Amino acid sequence: MASVVIRGLDESVKKQLAAQAREHGRSMEAEARDILTKATRQPHIGLALVAAAREVGGVEDLPVPDRTDLARSADLG
Repeated sequence: MASVVIRGLDESVKKQLAAQAREHGRSMEAEARDILTKATRQPHIGLALVAAAREVGGVEDLPVPDRTDLARSADLG
């Protein structure tokens, strides 16, 4: 098994991860492992958008879903 260290993780993300882990009755490490495993097994969203655009005749006709998450800036430093 490989190990990964994530540096510079926003404190709010860490708190949310801890809360989710508690809800699911597991450690933060197990929660992160599950999230990463599920995320890497999902089909690439870009390919899904291209296929959907072809179905409806163009990108302009695609519905735009409401955001349910909070936007935050990226830490590029």
